[in-house]
Amino acid sequence: MEHRNPLPPHLLIFPLPLQGPVNNMFKLAELLCLAGVNVTFLLTDHIHRRLSIYANIHSRFRRYPGFQIATIADGLPADHPRDGNQFIEIFDSLKSPESKAVFRDLLCGYDGGIRGPVTCVIADGILGFALDVANDVGIPVVSTRTVSPACLWIFFCLPKLIQSQEIPFPGNDLDELIKNVPGTETFLRRRDLPGFCRAGDISDPNVRLYETEGQINSRARGLILNTFEELDGSILSQIRTVCPNLYPIGPLHAHLKTKLLAGETPATASPAASSSLWQEDRSCIAWLDKQPLRSVIYVSFGSIATLTKDQLMEFWYGLVNSGQKFLWVIRPDSVAGKDWESQAPAELTQGTKERGYIVGWAPQEEVLAHSAVGGFLTHNGWNSTLESVYEGVPMICWPYFLDQQVNSRFVEAVYRLGLDMKDTCDRVTIERIVRELMEVRKDEFLQEAKKMGELAKRSILEGGSSYTSFERLVSDIKTWSPRS
Repeated sequence: MEHRNPLPPHLLIFPLPLQGPVNNMFKLAELLCLAGVNVTFLLTDHIHRRLSIYANIHSRFRRYPGFQIATIADGLPADHPRDGNQFIEIFDSLKSPESKAVFRDLLCGYDGGIRGPVTCVIADGILGFALDVANDVGIPVVSTRTVSPACLWIFFCLPKLIQSQEIPFPGNDLDELIKNVPGTETFLRRRDLPGFCRAGDISDPNVRLYETEGQINSRARGLILNTFEELDGSILSQIRTVCPNLYPIGPLHAHLKTKLLAGETPATASPAASSSLWQEDRSCIAWLDKQPLRSVIYVSFGSIATLTKDQLMEFWYGLVNSGQKFLWVIRPDSVAGKDWESQAPAELTQGTKERGYIVGWAPQEEVLAHSAVGGFLTHNGWNSTLESVYEGVPMICWPYFLDQQVNSRFVEAVYRLGLDMKDTCDRVTIERIVRELMEVRKDEFLQEAKKMGELAKRSILEGGSSYTSFERLVSDIKTWSPRS
């Protein structure tokens, strides 16, 4: 009797359509391809267009015959900015009945070919409708969240915070400690909660969106998180009270690079390419090559945050007045108004010529790994925070929205890898804190950052905590996906 070789599992991966989550999930997709799993990666049309212009996703994944990209409309008009301020609109549009119908058709439409039918879905845990549709058609779901575990735990605790009337909170005392987020009672302040918790209205759409996260994620077979036990073990133990089956497999970007460089990929493969939605200016690497060891503070507020002209000028004066060398990413759309460069005072232009370098976008992982970089002034998006942790680069934290307020507090009070500068933006404070990180406490911070970076590197090697979690994830996916 002839026996057919079983097909590998066929995963459909559905990330939240924002730069950070998409980058994250492409790394997970490639890790799974390396493990012999077939992957269909679902993008919105808008994100797919951006990637087609600025990234080489199709060529990057061409070496994996089991990988393909599918697209879905996000339902928004072409001129919609799709930035952090309009996040709720993106989400609401995606969960429309029309989008659910398209998603159902996608799940049920693969019944043959080299990939076979979809056997498992990995979807962002905030996309509860994806879990509902997959469950309706009998396909197992694993949730993934690309926010920090600390922020996710706060989301899980939102019903308790509302019930105890800790939110909305009265008055303007932002330094009062929060009592009803277990494991954080000694250091988490009101100002460290996600920004929407300050709205003073529990009917705020953001509150309503996130307060059901615990219920949604607990209905999945498991929850994938981009962290490692040695960094977030205390918070992971709290999350396991709601979602017992966790897969902490981070730092994802480094996990992937390590497997690629270890030769667990076809001979033609190269290290992971960029999936940036912006054109990278690599001239900054040549500039860094000329700078002394650990002398440069890298400044980037990510792919979503925007600055007013006044904020831009305060940061610019603070950086120049600090006397430190700086590499600063200023995205084309990140400043209100287009004439900020022409209005710069002469002392800023001259100070930048002497000690600074400004680009529209940078290859961030490569920048943070550069020996000239000694600090990172960041918005504390979780991807950026983990990249900095992995490379042993101390941080100055200036969060913008969502999990970033939480992350900045953890960087200073829990990880002890930097300084939290939230809720302030004046040149005197910026100058002082830059000097504190890069001069006054430089050795202290570099030493702590180096220790944590070494733990991160160990976690993704064979036998490490993240390595072991990923192996278990692949094994479970195969167990859930029998083929004959």
